[in-house]
Amino acid sequence: MEVMDIRNKEEGKVWHWKSTPGKGLMLTVVRTAQQAKAVRFLHLAFDTTGDCFLAADQHGNIYAFDLNRNRFHLVQKTGQASTALAFNPHRTTEFLVALADNTIKCFDKDTKQLVSWMRGHEGAVSSISIHGSGHYAVSTSLDAAHLWDLDTFLRIRKLTTRQSVGIQKVFFLPASNIMLSCFSDDSIFAWETDGLVCKHQLPVPETRPKISYKAFAATQDGKFLAAGGRSNLLHLWSLEGNELIRVIQMPPHVRAVRQLEFLPDSFDGGANQILAVLSQDGVMRFININTHKLLFCIGSHDDGITTAAVSPNGRYIVTTMNNGSINIYCTRSLTREVNKAPPPQAEVISGAEVDQKTSAPKVKASSDIHKRAVKSSSRRTQKVPQPPAGAVAEGKENELPAGLNKKRLLALLRSFGEYPAKYRMFVWRSLLRLPENHAAYSSLTDRGVHPAYTKLHHKYPIKSQKLHRGLQRVLSALAHWAAIFGEVEYLPLITFPFVKLFQNNPLLCFEVVATVIVNWCQHWFEYFPNPPLNILSMVENVLAHHDRELLRHLVDRGVTSQLYAWPLLETFFSEVLTRDEWLRLFDSVFSNHPSFLLVACVAYITCCREPLLLCFRKQDFEYFFHHRNNLDVGAVIKETYRLMSSTPDDIHPRTLLSDFAPLTQGHYPVFNHYPEFLVEYHTQEKERIRAQEVEYLRERQELSAMREDFVRRQAEEEAYHAQQVLLQKAEEQRRKLLALEEEKLTQQRAKFAVMERELRVQESLLDTTRKRFLKRQQDQRTKQIQALDEEISRKMELREQEIVAAIQDLRVRRRDLEAQRMRLEQHSLEKQQAVEHTEEKKKSKSKLRHNTGTNKQVLEAPGAEADQLESQWHRDAPQRLQQVDAEQEEVRLAASRRHTAGMKWDDVRSTCDQSQELWRLRSNTAEQRQRTEESPYWSVGLPHRPRVTFADPAGGGQCASRAATTAEEAGTRIVCLNSTSPSGSNSLNFSLDRGRAHLDNSERVLLREVRQLRQKLAARGREGSATSCQSVHTTSSVPQ
Repeated sequence: MEVMDIRNKEEGKVWHWKSTPGKGLMLTVVRTAQQAKAVRFLHLAFDTTGDCFLAADQHGNIYAFDLNRNRFHLVQKTGQASTALAFNPHRTTEFLVALADNTIKCFDKDTKQLVSWMRGHEGAVSSISIHGSGHYAVSTSLDAAHLWDLDTFLRIRKLTTRQSVGIQKVFFLPASNIMLSCFSDDSIFAWETDGLVCKHQLPVPETRPKISYKAFAATQDGKFLAAGGRSNLLHLWSLEGNELIRVIQMPPHVRAVRQLEFLPDSFDGGANQILAVLSQDGVMRFININTHKLLFCIGSHDDGITTAAVSPNGRYIVTTMNNGSINIYCTRSLTREVNKAPPPQAEVISGAEVDQKTSAPKVKASSDIHKRAVKSSSRRTQKVPQPPAGAVAEGKENELPAGLNKKRLLALLRSFGEYPAKYRMFVWRSLLRLPENHAAYSSLTDRGVHPAYTKLHHKYPIKSQKLHRGLQRVLSALAHWAAIFGEVEYLPLITFPFVKLFQNNPLLCFEVVATVIVNWCQHWFEYFPNPPLNILSMVENVLAHHDRELLRHLVDRGVTSQLYAWPLLETFFSEVLTRDEWLRLFDSVFSNHPSFLLVACVAYITCCREPLLLCFRKQDFEYFFHHRNNLDVGAVIKETYRLMSSTPDDIHPRTLLSDFAPLTQGHYPVFNHYPEFLVEYHTQEKERIRAQEVEYLRERQELSAMREDFVRRQAEEEAYHAQQVLLQKAEEQRRKLLALEEEKLTQQRAKFAVMERELRVQESLLDTTRKRFLKRQQDQRTKQIQALDEEISRKMELREQEIVAAIQDLRVRRRDLEAQRMRLEQHSLEKQQAVEHTEEKKKSKSKLRHNTGTNKQVLEAPGAEADQLESQWHRDAPQRLQQVDAEQEEVRLAASRRHTAGMKWDDVRSTCDQSQELWRLRSNTAEQRQRTEESPYWSVGLPHRPRVTFADPAGGGQCASRAATTAEEAGTRIVCLNSTSPSGSNSLNFSLDRGRAHLDNSERVLLREVRQLRQKLAARGREGSATSCQSVHTTSSVPQ
């Protein structure tokens, strides 16, 4: 037998030398990717010639193998796993492939181009059948069947059923226009393809137990139909008579039928006689439906078959194996002894031991088959009873680290049902043989948080930050260890219970989870991203063997293993058990073979048998397997041990799962038991989606900004339009108002014209009245000024009289002082002459002279003060008079400037007359002041007193100096007033200040009144001039 590894080649030879015809197996095709990882082939399909077939692997690659030309080539890369394949018999280069995303694509084998893409299924497509004409195709999923037109690639019809009844398969009969639809309740309907009219229905068999059809096959002439399911019975139906003509019983260890295929023969005219039956044990048995003879078998328990395809010409049989390879068989070599056997008469096949794991019909079989089976059986049985090797292996297996013995631990576990809580973690570490690779674990954690778990808290919100960080750390380390663990969605559910147990030791937690994944999760990731269908089928087979009624109830309710087994496995029972129950269960799980977990799942289901039989809705089953139930975990563990010992080897998960293998020391082992290409594709897709999400967020932000800008601009435009509308309305209102105002103005102008004429008449009258009033006012002002001047003259005369009286009084007092001085001098002389002697006369005289001089100075001092007061008064009087004249002049000039511009000529003349009167009054006042100044200061006596006159302020100093010179010339003859008399004199003191304060006050009051009167006159003059100016301007504008 030749093994051909296509690796990553896109084309090449199928075999290098063709095998001899005597051997049935011609070639084994495998494909290995990086790191020698095997890539599994999933589906097969032959074309109409029977010499070429398609093979699809788990990475989405589709290869075409041409056995006649000995060539293969890569046809298409779909990027995802396929679920069904079918060739078009009419257009032989086109084929249909159903993908994991529930879509169907049509490709051309030669051009490698996509022809069409058909969508519509909500579930995974399980089969594709194409009509013999090549114009129609029907695709089947669990919930619906779709009929397609392959000329337009449009859906013609859709077949749906109740939720409780699923569709098993819908397919076309060969060489016929009939389409059969098979349902989960074992009902089969025949439909006409053209009108889709139900032609007939096959009666549901009343035999017990129920078969639950899963596999179907029809002969090439379309007259017979073979059906099988979850039983060792095969039903053979006659489609012409619509009746069940034969029930064929397979050997007892055949629990279920996976696939049925008729083997074509060139000489049977389409009435195929050989039926290939693929059972759950991976062995495909070929029997004659008429003679009920086992012809030959392919496959074995060690290397079981998953799917098979038979060429239309019957030359080749191609199968996919459990290890993912493809086996190509030559039908001629397998059936060379078929024609030599006589036809048997028995109708029921009774079991006879062919080998320990394969049974054959009770009819006489050929010697070659018997010998080959016995020989292979002897080889398998010889591996077990070797005591030395078994004893050594058992001893090594029982020896655990830290001096523990597994056999003793199992005895302790079965006695108490669990390990001591104090030593449970220690026992687990010993059972799992954890290597504690600190350096390797540090290299994983140093890479940081894996991108797949950066947002772990969004999907799994955990209150404890410590638990969240521990879970994130372990998951990131697992994702860095193997890329698939960054894509598995249920990995946090598996990891979380161990994180809670080992939250203080993340290294042990990681190694425990890694050990569990390597041993207890074997073959879980081969169908990624789908659930492990192979593992679930193991659970289903064990459940079917031990509780067929419960399984039938679940099937009748549409509950599959993905609903009743997968929730328990993907959470490791953490959702349905409490902490203590979970620890007790995993004490037994870690102490037994990895298959113990799968059997425990079956035990849990069987222990809950009664409540499950009472459930009828799918929602009830979902709730039951996702929540805790009132169940004794001890009973579950006991039932698990019972099932482990009573389950047959052909369906026991132990035969398909490897024994426990601990992690390697120093470095962790390579984990590549998953579709690497698909994981890489998912990773790239996630990165692309993440980049698209970032780009989408950026575009959404830009779009929101643009939307805000648009809304803002729209609001501005709306506001602008609203403002324009308001402005237009306001403009219209303003125009209406302006029109009204213009009308009112026209009316007012007419009224104003009338009023203007009346005003002109009134102005002429007012001018006359105003002139008369001004003239009378000027006369009154003139009279007032004259009265003021007379009052001033009277006051001045009174003051002059008072001055003359004061001067006369001073003269009298001076005479008295001179007479007194003379008497004093005479008296002193007489006294001195009488008392003093002659010697003292000189001294007396000198003393007398000295006293005389002193008195003289005393008498001259008051006279000087009087002269100063007089001179000061004479100096101030002209200044005050000049100030009064200046104010009058300013008033006159301001009035003349105001009135000259606007007054009429008669007003100007009156103003000039007034000014002349003021100047005349001023001149009279000046003449009176001059006469007053020219009058003698002393009217009588003292001829030696000089005359003092009023002068300008500049000449005041000269007058004072002349007065002082005159006083000095007077000599001793002048006696000063206001001086004190000598001591002992009783004469009074005289002063010129008497009545001076009264005169000053009177003068100030008089001047203030004059100033106020002049201000009033000036204000009235300004008002009159303003009125006259306005009238002049009005008069001047009217004629214009």
